[in-house]
Amino acid sequence: MTNWIHVCTTDDIDEEDLIRWDHGDKTYAIYNTEAGFFATDGYCTHEQQHLEDGIVIGKVIECPLHQGRFDIQSGKALSAPVCVDLTTYPIKLEGEEIFIQVTG
Repeated sequence: MTNWIHVCTTDDIDEEDLIRWDHGDKTYAIYNTEAGFFATDGYCTHEQQHLEDGIVIGKVIECPLHQGRFDIQSGKALSAPVCVDLTTYPIKLEGEEIFIQVTG
């Protein structure tokens, strides 16, 4: 079953930044980039460091622990030490409200 869950409003995330969002037993990162809003798993695939303290550079998130980088839009691992992609999740906007699509 697929659900759209309300996360926050567009004003809750500064441009070129992200917020942590926890739902059930999962943690997500919700991003505001020049290309729009995106969502990925919240933890780096390298050593499970949360990305909330990472740096958003354009459409790239840099992990705060070892500076591995991921493409925010696709989840693709871009630089060592990360080599496993992040899972991404669909986002939709309804006015200023941000929703994420999750399964379960």
